[in-house]
Amino acid sequence: MIISTSRRPSQKTRIFCKNLSVVLGCKYINRGKMSLRELYLKSLEENKNSIAIIYEIKGNPSKITFLSNKGYKQLELNISTNPSKERLNIRSNDLSLKCNKKGLEFIAKILNVEKDQNPINNYISISDYNKKGNMAIIEFYDDNGIKTEFKIAIRSLKKY
Repeated sequence: MIISTSRRPSQKTRIFCKNLSVVLGCKYINRGKMSLRELYLKSLEENKNSIAIIYEIKGNPSKITFLSNKGYKQLELNISTNPSKERLNIRSNDLSLKCNKKGLEFIAKILNVEKDQNPINNYISISDYNKKGNMAIIEFYDDNGIKTEFKIAIRSLKKY
């Protein structure tokens, strides 16, 4: 997967993208003036099967759109997050996903990670989050099984 942004991202959005790319073991590309078509061509060139584009509202990451490298939308997540500058000690090649929110298990396939209901470390956890109208929260656990400060609250989603 390649992670990129809408044009002219804020510093918060760039930090968020860098954190997400470290966790998922993906390449982050600063989009600049690159068109979506050029981004698709870049993903083919890099042998990546999908693209995640991070959009923002008022300088904060607000939506992640997952696209196939052929340009088809797979998933849109309306999110809120508080980007952390914390160094993330997560081994992306051992990453797994623990999903306690019914109906969101398919996210493992989109993120290209294995599902594991009893992980010890290096995992993503998706669970209920009944705060301010959010439907779920994605939390990240490091190499030692300790929850990081990096979190993504899912407000809503649209699966294609």
